[in-house]
This record gives sequence, C-alpha cells and structure tokens, in this order.
Amino acid sequence: MKAAVYYETGPPSVLRYEDVADPACTDDGVLIAVEAISIEGGDTLNRGGGAMAAKPHIVGYQCAGTISETGASVSDRSAGQRVVTSMPFGSHAELVAVPAAATWPVPEGMDIQQAAAIPIAFGTADDCLFEFGKLQAGETVLIQAGGGGVGLAAIQLAKRAGATVLATASSDEKLERLKEFGLDHGINYKTDDFVAKARELTNGAGVDLVVDSVGGKTLEGSIASLKYRGRAISVGSAGRDSHKPDLGMLSAGNRSLTGVFLGAELAMQRERAYAMIARLIDDVAKGELRVNIDKTFPLSDAAGAHEYIESRQALGRVLLVP
Repeated sequence: MKAAVYYETGPPSVLRYEDVADPACTDDGVLIAVEAISIEGGDTLNRGGGAMAAKPHIVGYQCAGTISETGASVSDRSAGQRVVTSMPFGSHAELVAVPAAATWPVPEGMDIQQAAAIPIAFGTADDCLFEFGKLQAGETVLIQAGGGGVGLAAIQLAKRAGATVLATASSDEKLERLKEFGLDHGINYKTDDFVAKARELTNGAGVDLVVDSVGGKTLEGSIASLKYRGRAISVGSAGRDSHKPDLGMLSAGNRSLTGVFLGAELAMQRERAYAMIARLIDDVAKGELRVNIDKTFPLSDAAGAHEYIESRQALGRVLLVP
C-alpha cells in the first residue's frame, strides 16, 4: 500500500509518499480501505517531534473508509461496512488495521469525509465542555482557537447547550465566519488582549469556563479570564509554547484547572466515551451539528496538507484522500 511516512521528526517536508507493507488484520480487528483521513492537531505535533513507533513511521489518529476484512472473532462488523476509527498512529495510509471495538459505524447516507472528522474533535469538545467542564445553560464559555477542529465543535456544542460563547481566532474574517456556527462574541488575539476583552464582555466578572487547546502563555491568560470559582480545561499545547503558567491565580480566585485527554477516556471509560462519540456522529448525520471541511489534499501531498494546517489558515478540518 501507499502511505505518508517519515524517518525522522521535523517540519512537514520530512513526509514522504512511499510503498509500505500492508497491515495485517488481527482476530479481533478489521482491515479498512481508507477513503478519508482527518489530520488532527496531534498529528502535526507528533510529526514535529513526537514518538515514532517504527522507521518509517506512519502518523495519524483518525480516518474513515470501508471494511475489507474482519477477524475470526469479530461478529458485529462486516466486510463492506463503512466505519470511522481512531488509533494511536497509522491513519496516513491506504489501509489501516484496527480493533473492531475502535470503530464506529457510519450512518447510511452520511458523507464519508464528514464522518472522518468527527470522533476526536467532537468527542474532545464534548468532554471538555460537559464531562469535565460541567458547562450549564446560562453560563459563559471562552474557547481558545475557535477556528480549529475542536474549537469549531465546541462552539456548536456550547451554543446548543444554552451558553454564551466567546472564542478567539487570528483574524476578524475567521471570527465572522464562526458566527454561523453559534459564536456570540469573537476576540482577535492578534489585535486584542483576550483577557481584557473577555472581562469586558462579561462586565468585569470573567467567564465561567475556558477550553484551552493552545497552552503556554495562552493558558495562563485563560486562567486569568475566569470569574471567581471558574473552571479552565487544558486540552493540549497546539501553540508549542513551553512557558509554564502561573498557577497561583487558581487559588487566588478558587478556580480550577483540569487536563483532558480523550484517549484516556476511551481506554479507561470506554463504554461512556464510545457512546458519547456515537451520539455525536448521529447528530452530525441528522444535521444538528456541522463538520466544516476547509480543504482536501491527496495523500501523496501530506506534506502540503500539514504545511497548510500550520499556516493557521484553515477553518475546521483538513483532510487527506488516498
């Protein structure tokens, strides 16, 4: 099969399009002919300096396609069935072999590219807002990096739950586009002090909840944006900023900070997390939530796709198509 691989971590240019051995289907697994690959934020971080399972390494957390083979002990999946799946690595390829339990059926009639972009982004957003963030109707939430996959999902989910939604992005144009997904107030972090703006928009009180996927100095500002007893959720370090936030602001306002990683929930609380993601897939299929695919690239140009993501131009997800 063909795959996008690299032999060392680094910039997007380390990616190569090469022939590699086909993966083997295990007794409890399925083999999927990949039709759409959603490039997740962690994919670019891993390529930039993360762990490599092998040389060459195939990066990628999420993809969707059609099952071509099932393992001997698999009874709830079948050849020809369309599914979306997540995995520790390996999605940037024409074929993936994963446990059957790590797949979600794609509803009849749903676009496979839409399905490919749901589990990690929407599942992470849902957990950040509700399972760990405890967001309630009438509260105010600030979502950092609102134009990213998790941010765009979080805006929709928070608005649907009856919250007032603030979000940051790098341009006024992007913020204007986010209004159609439920954004109430946009903050251009390049031209405005987002902490001051968040407090201004809440009459000086601060927000009830912040969802922060950027980390570093941004996370420190997120904590400063909270009202008394507000909650901050840290869900990654997309900003690649090594700054250690001043956590003294937490106790000063009886605020809380929680780290969230969807992969841990899928491992430790699988039944709950799996059902939550299945519900979100159905919600997208019914038109109650929207996936925004900004751009698609051929798998052979994975380097170009990664470079485009890192340019911060995208609104929503960027896909690879084998």
